[in-house]
Amino acid sequence: MREFVKILHKNDIAPGACKAVEVRGQQIAVFNVNGTFYAIADACTHVGGPLSEGEINGSTVTCPWHRAQFDLKTGSVLTPPAAAGVASYKVVLDGDDLSIEM
Repeated sequence: MREFVKILHKNDIAPGACKAVEVRGQQIAVFNVNGTFYAIADACTHVGGPLSEGEINGSTVTCPWHRAQFDLKTGSVLTPPAAAGVASYKVVLDGDDLSIEM
């Protein structure tokens, strides 16, 4: 059964920034894109680069290791060398708290 897990306070991530969190043993990157929050798996599917340390441009993140790009809204891969997307998680803002659906 899916449930929402509280992960952060919305002010923990400034606009244009990202924070890595661990939820139930999984590393998840949470992004603030002008007040809209997205969450995806933190490991690039190419060789595991930390997407939370990547460059954010609009709703795209670029892996800092080999420059693969991913859509923050869906987790879909946009450019090689990654061949597959990453998991994407629904983010809900409840007051000032951010939760993700697991």
